[in-house]
Amino acid sequence: MTYVLLGADGKPYRSDVKGQWGGHSGTKIYGRLDCSSALGAIARGGYARHRVFFADEVTAIAVGYRPCGTCCKDRYQAWKATRSRDCVVVAACATEESLINPATDGLVQRVVV
Repeated sequence: MTYVLLGADGKPYRSDVKGQWGGHSGTKIYGRLDCSSALGAIARGGYARHRVFFADEVTAIAVGYRPCGTCCKDRYQAWKATRSRDCVVVAACATEESLINPATDGLVQRVVV
Protein backbone atom coordinates (compact mmCIF):
# COMPACT_ATOMS: atom_id res chain seq x y z
CA MET A 1 0.00 0.00 0.00
CA THR A 2 1.17 3.54 -0.74
CA TYR A 3 0.54 6.49 1.57
CA VAL A 4 0.67 10.22 0.86
CA LEU A 5 2.61 12.17 3.49
CA LEU A 6 3.50 15.84 3.80
CA GLY A 7 7.25 16.50 3.67
CA ALA A 8 9.33 19.11 5.50
CA ASP A 9 9.06 21.30 2.37
CA GLY A 10 5.26 21.30 2.72
CA LYS A 11 4.76 19.19 -0.40
CA PRO A 12 3.03 15.81 -0.51
CA TYR A 13 5.02 12.70 -1.40
CA ARG A 14 4.30 8.99 -1.70
CA SER A 15 5.60 6.60 0.93
CA ASP A 16 5.43 2.85 1.52
CA VAL A 17 5.42 3.62 5.26
CA LYS A 18 2.29 4.89 7.02
CA GLY A 19 2.52 8.33 8.64
CA GLN A 20 2.91 8.39 12.42
CA TRP A 21 1.17 11.76 12.96
CA GLY A 22 -1.92 13.37 11.48
CA GLY A 23 -2.77 17.01 10.94
CA HIS A 24 -5.39 19.46 9.70
CA SER A 25 -4.18 21.62 6.82
CA GLY A 26 -6.60 24.45 7.63
CA THR A 27 -5.81 24.90 11.31
CA LYS A 28 -2.18 23.70 11.05
CA ILE A 29 -2.60 21.45 14.10
CA TYR A 30 -0.92 18.04 14.32
CA GLY A 31 -1.57 15.17 16.69
CA ARG A 32 -1.71 11.46 17.28
CA LEU A 33 -3.61 9.27 14.84
CA ASP A 34 -5.89 8.08 17.66
CA CYS A 35 -6.70 11.62 18.90
CA SER A 36 -10.27 11.72 20.23
CA SER A 37 -10.75 15.29 18.99
CA ALA A 38 -9.66 14.48 15.43
CA LEU A 39 -11.61 11.22 15.33
CA GLY A 40 -14.74 13.03 16.54
CA ALA A 41 -14.34 15.72 13.88
CA ILE A 42 -13.86 13.06 11.20
CA ALA A 43 -17.02 11.26 12.38
CA ARG A 44 -19.00 14.51 12.08
CA GLY A 45 -17.78 14.95 8.48
CA GLY A 46 -15.88 17.68 6.70
CA TYR A 47 -12.54 17.15 8.45
CA ALA A 48 -11.21 14.31 6.30
CA ARG A 49 -10.64 16.48 3.21
CA HIS A 50 -8.20 18.65 5.22
CA ARG A 51 -6.38 15.68 6.79
CA VAL A 52 -2.64 15.36 6.17
CA PHE A 53 -0.10 12.88 7.51
CA PHE A 54 3.51 13.19 8.60
CA ALA A 55 6.28 10.61 8.88
CA ASP A 56 7.31 12.12 12.23
CA GLU A 57 6.68 14.97 14.61
CA VAL A 58 9.78 16.88 13.51
CA THR A 59 8.34 17.17 9.99
CA ALA A 60 5.00 18.47 11.29
CA ILE A 61 6.78 21.17 13.28
CA ALA A 62 9.09 22.03 10.37
CA VAL A 63 6.06 22.73 8.17
CA GLY A 64 4.61 25.08 10.81
CA TYR A 65 2.01 22.89 12.52
CA ARG A 66 1.39 23.20 16.26
CA PRO A 67 0.60 20.37 18.69
CA CYS A 68 -2.99 19.40 19.47
CA GLY A 69 -4.22 20.49 22.88
CA THR A 70 -6.20 17.27 23.33
CA CYS A 71 -3.83 14.42 22.51
CA CYS A 72 -0.48 16.24 22.98
CA LYS A 73 -1.21 18.22 26.15
CA ASP A 74 2.39 18.56 27.35
CA ARG A 75 3.66 19.57 23.92
CA TYR A 76 0.77 22.01 23.50
CA GLN A 77 1.42 23.62 26.91
CA ALA A 78 5.11 24.06 26.03
CA TRP A 79 4.17 25.57 22.64
CA LYS A 80 1.62 27.88 24.29
CA ALA A 81 4.11 29.04 26.94
CA THR A 82 6.64 29.91 24.23
CA ARG A 83 4.02 31.92 22.32
CA SER A 84 2.96 33.77 25.49
CA ARG A 85 6.57 34.79 26.18
CA ASP A 86 6.96 35.99 22.57
CA CYS A 87 3.82 38.11 22.86
CA VAL A 88 5.02 39.71 26.10
CA VAL A 89 8.39 40.55 24.54
CA VAL A 90 6.67 42.09 21.51
CA ALA A 91 4.39 44.19 23.70
CA ALA A 92 7.29 45.37 25.82
CA CYS A 93 9.66 46.15 22.95
CA ALA A 94 7.56 47.37 20.05
CA THR A 95 7.14 51.11 20.22
CA GLU A 96 6.41 51.92 16.59
CA GLU A 97 5.75 48.94 14.36
CA SER A 98 6.02 45.19 14.37
CA LEU A 99 5.61 42.93 11.37
CA ILE A 100 3.93 39.63 12.02
CA ASN A 101 4.61 36.61 9.83
CA PRO A 102 1.33 34.72 9.29
CA ALA A 103 3.26 31.71 7.96
CA THR A 104 4.71 31.16 11.44
CA ASP A 105 1.40 31.99 13.11
CA GLY A 106 2.34 35.33 14.58
CA LEU A 107 6.04 35.21 15.38
CA VAL A 108 7.73 38.58 14.95
CA GLN A 109 10.04 39.01 12.00
CA ARG A 110 11.07 42.61 12.59
CA VAL A 111 10.42 45.21 15.25
CA VAL A 112 11.07 48.91 14.72
CA VAL A 113 11.76 50.66 18.03
